[in-house]
Amino acid sequence: MNRRTAIVGIGATEFSKDSGRSELRLAVEAVRAALDDAGLVPADVDGLVTFTMDTSPEITVAQAAGIGELSFFSRVHYGGGAACATVQQAALAVAAGAAEVVVCYRAFNERSGRRFGSGVQHREPSAEGAALGWVLPFGLLTPASWVAMAAQRYLHTYGLTPEEAFGPVAVTARRYAATNPAAYFHGRPLTLADHAASRWIAEPLRLLDCCQETDGGQALVVTSLDRARDLPQPPAVIAAAAQGAGRGQEQMTGFHTGDLTGLPESAVVARQLWRTTGLTPADIDVGILYDHFTPFVLMQLEEYGFCGRGEAAGFVAADELPLNTHGGQLGEAYLHGMNGIAEGVRQIRGTAVNQVPGAGRALVTAGTGVPTSGLILTADG
Repeated sequence: MNRRTAIVGIGATEFSKDSGRSELRLAVEAVRAALDDAGLVPADVDGLVTFTMDTSPEITVAQAAGIGELSFFSRVHYGGGAACATVQQAALAVAAGAAEVVVCYRAFNERSGRRFGSGVQHREPSAEGAALGWVLPFGLLTPASWVAMAAQRYLHTYGLTPEEAFGPVAVTARRYAATNPAAYFHGRPLTLADHAASRWIAEPLRLLDCCQETDGGQALVVTSLDRARDLPQPPAVIAAAAQGAGRGQEQMTGFHTGDLTGLPESAVVARQLWRTTGLTPADIDVGILYDHFTPFVLMQLEEYGFCGRGEAAGFVAADELPLNTHGGQLGEAYLHGMNGIAEGVRQIRGTAVNQVPGAGRALVTAGTGVPTSGLILTADG
């Protein structure tokens, strides 16, 4: 699969707090925009991939978008951890000859509809739900509360305060968002003092440590590299894609499985990406790291080998790596990481608002604390 496929189209709706339309319509708008960007039409598409959490089935999106027959359709589980894996599945399908043009999409009204930050309201009996039964009775009802447990341990282990550890991540994201017209926080940077003054959500996490809630849709088009070279946009070559789950993995609540200061699932993905490509962290020009919560950005940097354990806050503060140049989910929009993949594509094309000069290699990661995934995108040639 490696270097045989590419992302050739990206498309999104506006990012808002109240879209005023159905999630299916958001999905279709994003798919059509991505196809327009790729110079393709719905009839060219024969594969679709989305998240298990998406409410718009592949065949329904195909019907509504004017797509014809499908030879491949698939979904990936684990919320935001699925983001890069949707591209992996698309690339595998294309490389294996199961499909020629595959569109990955994600669309939701996550602010005006079901808000993930409201926590667990109801859950059907399942093996996954049983794990939550060990934490819900003690008040750990929301993603922020689950991450707060690991964040507190991280601060304790490395002798850091929330302000010095997490503040630089939030400030960096909002600095880039402030110059990105597509970002919800366009024109609204923040300071370390702003971060420190924001209200507690689940100590040690403040409001500005938590990603926003967003309505919107994002789609990506994947095809063979040979075909990509005949299309209008410079291809973002999929140099490597990987999924990873740690030993004893749970969904954000595995407090008993070992060291809470790291993300074992990210280490699994990192090993595959570096081994497959022969690259190292020093070769990466821009990092698009899934930033649902600031502490998990720090842990990802350490798991991927950009810096030592406990050193990521200083790494971010020193701007050692251009990070989440679209503003991330903290600053641009929360689209389960799909908008981050789109930013990786723009950086490789050289068309990003906050373009990194000469960016030829981008690392993109998916949601952490859950089984996760990652990509390395490169320029062609």
